[in-house]
Amino acid sequence: MLLSYFLKTIVRVGTLDVIEANGRQHRFSGTPSPQVTVRLHDRGLPTRLYLNPDLAVGEAYVDGTLTIEQGTLSELVEIMARNMDNGPLDPIFALRSKIWLLIRSWQQNNPIWRSRENVAHHYDLPDRLYDLFLDGDKQYSCAYFMDQNDSLETAQTAKKRHLAAKLLLEPGQKVLDIGSGWGGLALYLAREGGGEVTGLTLSKSQLEVARQRAAKARLDQKVKFHLRDYRQQEGQFDRIVSVGMFEHVGVKHYEQFFSSIRNLLKDDGVCLLHSIGRMAGPGTTGPWMRKYIFPGGYSPSLSETLTAIEKSGLWVTDIEILRLHYAQTLKHWRERFEKNRGEIAGTLDERFCRMWEYYLALSEAAFLYCDHFVFQIQIAKRRDAVPLTRDYIGDWEREHMKPLGRQRPQQVA
Repeated sequence: MLLSYFLKTIVRVGTLDVIEANGRQHRFSGTPSPQVTVRLHDRGLPTRLYLNPDLAVGEAYVDGTLTIEQGTLSELVEIMARNMDNGPLDPIFALRSKIWLLIRSWQQNNPIWRSRENVAHHYDLPDRLYDLFLDGDKQYSCAYFMDQNDSLETAQTAKKRHLAAKLLLEPGQKVLDIGSGWGGLALYLAREGGGEVTGLTLSKSQLEVARQRAAKARLDQKVKFHLRDYRQQEGQFDRIVSVGMFEHVGVKHYEQFFSSIRNLLKDDGVCLLHSIGRMAGPGTTGPWMRKYIFPGGYSPSLSETLTAIEKSGLWVTDIEILRLHYAQTLKHWRERFEKNRGEIAGTLDERFCRMWEYYLALSEAAFLYCDHFVFQIQIAKRRDAVPLTRDYIGDWEREHMKPLGRQRPQQVA
C-alpha cells in the first residue's frame, strides 16, 4: 500500500506498528521508543492517510476508525511530530505543502464577519468546558513558569504580572486589551495598575462572563468589555495589550492590524503583543486544526510579524521568546481535561472528547518537538517610550509579587 511506502520513507524516530482492516500488520521503525500500535478499521483509510495524513489521522482517531492498541495518544503524536521533517522526502507530501503555502492567504482571509464566525466556533462552547481544564482565572493562553514545578494557577498569575511589568502601568492610564477573553487580564491590569481598561472580544459567551466578573469585583466602572473587532475600535490609549489574539488575524491582515495599533496608541504609548509563533519561517496551519479547532487561525513566524511592524512605522522596543512555557501549560490542560473527561463527555459527547484530546496532544507536541514557541513583542511609536534597560521589568514584578515560598527556582525557558 502507498501508506506503507510513505511510512518506510519518513519514520526515523520511534516504532509504529500498523494493523490493517484485513489483519495484515506492518512495522515501521527508526528507534525502539516510543512504540505505538494502531489498528485501522476502514479499508479505505490507508489511502486517505497517505494522501493527506495531517487531516486523515485526526479524523480517523476522532471517528474511531483508527484506534490505539499499544501506547498512548501522546506517544503517537510524538512519533508524528518528530518525523514530520522527513515528510518532504515523499513527492506527494512535498507538493501538498507547496500548494497549501500558495493558498494560505485565502485560508486566512478574515474580514470582520468571518472573524466573528471563527471565534464563535471555538470560544462560544459551554463555559463549563473551560472551567474543567483551565486555571481558576480562565487564562486560555501560555502561562509563565518561573519554576518547572509551579502550579498552573501560579504560572498564569506570573504571566499576567510579566505582561503588566512590560506595559509600564501607571495610575490613570487608559488601557486597551484586544482579545480580552473572559476578562482575567483586564481585571488584573485595572487592580494592579490603577487605570481604566477597555476589553474587546468577538465571543458573546466570553463577553457575558467578563462583564459579570467585573461587576462582582466592583470594577465595572473601571473595566468595560465590548463585543467589538479591533478594526472598529476608536480613540487613543496609553497602553495596548493583545494576548493570544494575533493568531486569529490572518497574514493578509497583518498590515491592517499594526496600522490599527499605530492609530490607537498615543505618541508616548506602549503596546505588548503576545502570540504563538514558529521558528522555521512562514508556513501554514495544518488542515485538521484549521477545519475543526481554529478556522482562519495561523501561528506566524517572527520574520513576517516584524516585517508588518516595520511597514507600520512602529518601533520594536523589546522581544522575548518563551520556548517551553506553552508545552508546560498544555501538559497541565491535557491532564486536567483527562481528569474531568467524564463530566466533559456528559456535557458534550464522546466524539468531542476525542477531538479535544487530539487537539491538546497535537498542540503540546508542536512546542516540544516541532517549531512552535511564544513571542512577546513590545512596540512603541517613540524609541524613548521605555527605559534604556530591561531592569524595570524585574523591578515591577518583584514589587507586585506575592510570597510563593519556593527555593532554588529552575528556569523553564
